Amino acid sequence: MPPITIYTTATCPYCLAAKALLRKKNAAFTEIGVDGDPAARAAMTKRAHGRRTVPQIFIGERHIGGCDDLHALDAAGELDPLLAG
Repeated sequence: MPPITIYTTATCPYCLAAKALLRKKNAAFTEIGVDGDPAARAAMTKRAHGRRTVPQIFIGERHIGGCDDLHALDAAGELDPLLAG
């Protein structure tokens, strides 16, 4: 399984939903909280090609996008193969 990184804030419902889907898939992930951390948010924004909203999700080096993007991949049957590597 490729490494998964998810940038979040503590009170974001979309972050919670994205993490819940990843947990449902038994996918381990590294969470990086960006609330109150301008350096972490700047790193996320750079890595996400200018996107500043959370969550921002990466599987391996592939930028998935946000919660809706993650759920759309799952609905299309494309998330499981990504998680499998």
